[in-house]
Amino acid sequence: MPSIDLSRYEPQKAPKPPKQNGENSLLALLNKDISFGNQELSDKKKEALYLELSSLLLAGINLKSSFELITADQEKEKDKQLFGTIQESVLRGAPFSRALDQTGKFSLYEVYSLQIGEETGKLTEVLEDLAKFYQNKIKQRRKIVSALTYPCVVLSTSLGAVFFMLKFVVPMFGDVFKRFGGQLPWITEKIISISQAMENNFYGFVIIVSIIAGVIWYSRKTERYRQFISALVLRLPLAGNIVQKIYLARFCNSMRLLINARLPLLRAIALSRQMIGFYPIESSLQKVEDDIMKGESLHQSLQQFKIYPAKMIQLLKVGEETNQLDYFFAKISEQYIDEVEYKTSTISSMMEPLIIIFLGLIVGVILIAMYLPMFQMSNSFQ
Repeated sequence: MPSIDLSRYEPQKAPKPPKQNGENSLLALLNKDISFGNQELSDKKKEALYLELSSLLLAGINLKSSFELITADQEKEKDKQLFGTIQESVLRGAPFSRALDQTGKFSLYEVYSLQIGEETGKLTEVLEDLAKFYQNKIKQRRKIVSALTYPCVVLSTSLGAVFFMLKFVVPMFGDVFKRFGGQLPWITEKIISISQAMENNFYGFVIIVSIIAGVIWYSRKTERYRQFISALVLRLPLAGNIVQKIYLARFCNSMRLLINARLPLLRAIALSRQMIGFYPIESSLQKVEDDIMKGESLHQSLQQFKIYPAKMIQLLKVGEETNQLDYFFAKISEQYIDEVEYKTSTISSMMEPLIIIFLGLIVGVILIAMYLPMFQMSNSFQ
């Protein structure tokens, strides 16, 4: 087996990480399967690439012929150009990992994993692991999005109906009531006042929301903003625990793959820190690197941070003592993924009736407030 030059994987020589987006919302944590401009290739395309390439190599087809088949199978012109560029680099003698790195469409996580696979003669195994990694990531995201789609559609539709009633229906009834005069019921007066406030301040509200959105957009990559938003998200009831488990599962899965590829522990931590994109974990791993270089064990360093549960720390302690960290990282990742899927499906089932009941009450109150004066007027004419 070829030897590996470990000096290239020292933490202080780590390449600069790509800029990460802030943790704006739960859906943002799920990493959209879309790429624009110079962003990385989508997760779905990466999964297909690694899965097809590993299958072709296992079948005995060489890398050059495998890439020719994959390139010819692409439907979009920009994908053909991308894979054609990688193929040309490989034909000129560049390692496959370096050819991917030169495109700027792949993460350091993938590049270093593939480089280790090339140098250890386990490229096919690493490709299979990467395909499985992105397959699980896409599967997890789809389940969460599927669980949240129906409640979000119901909520948006209902809020739109309430907005329409307050903006158009209530003012129309208000004009009718003014013509008849008399004292309106308390609830009717309140609904009409809310409608008038919305009418008078609508454009000001839109401007304020636009300004806030602009400030968030321009400050989303600053350390202070990322720290504040991540702390806020983690404190949210129900959603905070789900977000924590999502990122812990991704951290454990990335560590499993990197350690399984025989990457040194310090280098694996450094790469995971650069790709994780969640401030509490990202900032803690910098301290973990320093602690390990001072002689501390991984579990001892992790236990000083609240983001890592005690059960996870104990399992990693056993993994260090038995020299099976990759196995325990895999088990922890699987456990957290299962918990996230169960909790999101449970929350979705709970949200659907609650949203319908809550918004049904709001619509009902508005209708009662509008029809109550009409009942009073009909009684006064009798």
